[in-house]
Amino acid sequence: MSKTTATDGTPPAAATPEDQDLGVAGSQLSTAPAESPTGGPTLGLVGWARWYWRQLTSMRVALLLLLLLALGAIPGSLIPQTGSDATKVADFEQRHTTLAPVYEKLGLFHVYSSVWFSAIYILLFVSLIGCIVPRTWQFAGQLRGRPPGAPRRLTRLPAYTTWRTEAEPEQVREAALALLKKRRFRALLAGDAVAAEKGYLREVGNLAFHIALIVMLVAFAWGQLFKTEGNKLVVEGDGFSNTLISYDDFKSGTLFSTDDLTPFSFTLDKFTGTYETSGPNTGTPRTYQAAITYSVGAYGKDKKTLVKVNHPLEIGDSKVYLTAHGYAPVVTVRDGKGDVVYRDAVPLLPLDSNVTSSGVVKVYDGYKNAKGAGEQLGIKATLLPTYTEGSEAASTFPALLNPVLNLTPYHGDLGVDSGIPQSVYQLDTAHMKEFKDSKDLQLRGNLKPGQTMTLPNGAGSITYDGTKEWANFQVTQQPGSGWALGGALTAIFGLAGSLFIQRRRVWVRAVKGADGVTVVEMAGLGRSESAKVPEELGVLAGTLYDQAPGAPEADPTDSPDSPEPEVVPAEGAEK
Repeated sequence: MSKTTATDGTPPAAATPEDQDLGVAGSQLSTAPAESPTGGPTLGLVGWARWYWRQLTSMRVALLLLLLLALGAIPGSLIPQTGSDATKVADFEQRHTTLAPVYEKLGLFHVYSSVWFSAIYILLFVSLIGCIVPRTWQFAGQLRGRPPGAPRRLTRLPAYTTWRTEAEPEQVREAALALLKKRRFRALLAGDAVAAEKGYLREVGNLAFHIALIVMLVAFAWGQLFKTEGNKLVVEGDGFSNTLISYDDFKSGTLFSTDDLTPFSFTLDKFTGTYETSGPNTGTPRTYQAAITYSVGAYGKDKKTLVKVNHPLEIGDSKVYLTAHGYAPVVTVRDGKGDVVYRDAVPLLPLDSNVTSSGVVKVYDGYKNAKGAGEQLGIKATLLPTYTEGSEAASTFPALLNPVLNLTPYHGDLGVDSGIPQSVYQLDTAHMKEFKDSKDLQLRGNLKPGQTMTLPNGAGSITYDGTKEWANFQVTQQPGSGWALGGALTAIFGLAGSLFIQRRRVWVRAVKGADGVTVVEMAGLGRSESAKVPEELGVLAGTLYDQAPGAPEADPTDSPDSPEPEVVPAEGAEK
């Protein structure tokens, strides 16, 4: 047999049997797949493919891919995305004519469906599976196997203790076996020693953590592909049906289809909001709840329920959240002949914490001015739920204690036929004229419920009939959210187990000495250096010592009693 020499020309020292035993005892504590003994791949296509596969399925590459995935998600949070808000994307492209084409080529306007993000996602998925499968298989084999036998020289292990006892070796070994099993070690009698192992939950936690990551990746991908999210503002007395055209705005995943919407409908019966009336938190909401009547399916029975903040209505895979609330004054508009051309509740948008609200009343058809010519009306409206003298600009409390509606009417062309989209809450006065009062000033009016503003020159009137309340509902459908939550919790507990549980082994050897007195040796070995292994070995040795107490020393000049065992670092072990 040929021998190799070291770089300095001296032959390497041959490994002793004790060193080989110790290496076997320690190497089996890890369930990571063994590396190639040659240190690299063989030449050829198969060899290179095997080498690339090993790199991809290594923990180092998995962590790198996870970091890249987190970094890749940052642009998706900072840059407007086509799937969530196409209007913001169009606005960004208009304001950044140089940067926008670069973002478009890099796929930054649709990060989560881009080729590069999908590649990272898939590679991470494959890496985790390729890392978990062999480790799981090897761990299952270790569970079916037995703890390895004791090394020849236990003194070489990191934690070691010994003492002499008059008890028989068989009695010591039986006592050690019972003690270790009681402490939940997997223990067995092998020759003149007891071998025991503990801490398998560390690898269970490690595997659970990685499996949970795969579950979370699948759940997030499934949720992004099939998710839906829409908003609908509903005034008291009005209803909503879960169809695409019923939403005020709607966002969905790439693979969504209208058939995925859960069939249900509901009617907002009444919204109730209460507020603090005294103290430093005056005006702070105490209660927000919407009483609704809902039904599931085309022929479902009506059911009543309350939807509160953070307490959504769950129907199948859909959840109905209460997200906002406001006021909708009921306005009646009459033309010069006294005919009603408009009567409806107009939702206004809150401007501050006291629900000072603003909006627009638009009369598109039916209105005729004093000369009988057809026109369109636009009325700017501001509602003060609690009006107080001297505070005409804002409400002083969010509840409807003293509501006042401020109106500023215009007449002319609303511009709805131009083909340009416009907000129902804003008024374009470019093609409209103001109504003038008797002093040739712009007509304005503060109305209380039941009061009427008369337009000049017999042009009609505007009446503030009362106030309804509205609630905004967000309807979400996110499949896989339960799996994602379960995966996150499993990952947390699995990571905690892999960090705080230590895999360790203990051996107890009891043999007759040269003088016929039993010599007991105990040693422990952990997967990594830790103070817990010597501490645990000391506790076990103390308990076993009580059952097999020390014997007198062989030399009569020594102390007649053998001291209790003390665990010390073994000779040659790292300190």
